[in-house]
Amino acid sequence: MSLSIEIAPAGNGIQRVSLAGRLDTHTYGELDQQLSPVLGSQVQSLILDLAGLDYISSAGVRSIFKARKALAARGGKVVVVNPKPQIQKVFDVVKAVPLDEIFSSVQEADAYLDAMQKKVLRGDDDE
Repeated sequence: MSLSIEIAPAGNGIQRVSLAGRLDTHTYGELDQQLSPVLGSQVQSLILDLAGLDYISSAGVRSIFKARKALAARGGKVVVVNPKPQIQKVFDVVKAVPLDEIFSSVQEADAYLDAMQKKVLRGDDDE
């Protein structure tokens, strides 16, 4: 099985990327390549929708960590939404994505990102 990557148009500093299939040693390079322009842009928040992702290997986890590191360097965030139970288990085991950055739906992630941005605008950003 291969990896399908859908990159939605960015809006308000938020970029949504949906993954389906397998993110492993054979497909992580494709994700890294397609995320490169996104990570080099002015996007502050990257939402990775994993609803269609069936499998993730350590190479896939590294790709997500690489994206987190790139955005964190400029104060941005990567959040994960809709992970299937087996994907969630991998994140739990390797602690690659903090629990407060994994959401059960895109709406939940949007609410989190909205609150985070409002906090910055109010000037009480101490994270």
